[in-house]
Amino acid sequence: MSRKLADQQIKDQAKALDVEVATLRAVIEVECKGSGFNADNTPVILFERHVMRQRLIENGKSAIAQTMVIKRPDLCNTSAGNYGLYSAQHGRLNAAAQYDRTSALESCSWGLGQVMGYHWKELGYASLQSFINAMYKDEASQLDAMCRFIKINNLVNALKNKDWKAFAKGYNGSAYAKNSYDVKLANAYKKWSALK
Repeated sequence: MSRKLADQQIKDQAKALDVEVATLRAVIEVECKGSGFNADNTPVILFERHVMRQRLIENGKSAIAQTMVIKRPDLCNTSAGNYGLYSAQHGRLNAAAQYDRTSALESCSWGLGQVMGYHWKELGYASLQSFINAMYKDEASQLDAMCRFIKINNLVNALKNKDWKAFAKGYNGSAYAKNSYDVKLANAYKKWSALK
């Protein structure tokens, strides 16, 4: 069984959200460059060191956060950045998990939709582990997490209306303009809608 996303699965999710297929394809392209898995079959992730600090504190592990900020500022910090190569992300996750596995898993954005691990509960997963299992299963499961995130955050209308600024802000946060997410989404949508 293929882990790759089939066209029909994208169409089904677009229909469930009541949005154009091209809009969903645009989000997939911009978020993960079109693939939810690395060459070694691990899910595409991005480990966020500033989120690691936040999650440790939120999970009642402030002492670990303080230790990590001193010993491993590359993995736990007050500021974002210092990501390194995409190929190094699972290594960074594994190193952070040595300090606290839950916080480390919650500090990554996962798969096609680059959904942050700490959203697992609000997205309706039974546990963090069931969310992680879904991210490892296949791209259809990753797309499902992305669509759950879109629904929970009331971003369906922004997608329907092609309000790329509103969608980018809701999906990526207020710093979306720094990475031109809205412009990238608009360009990807133009490309996909022209291919219909």
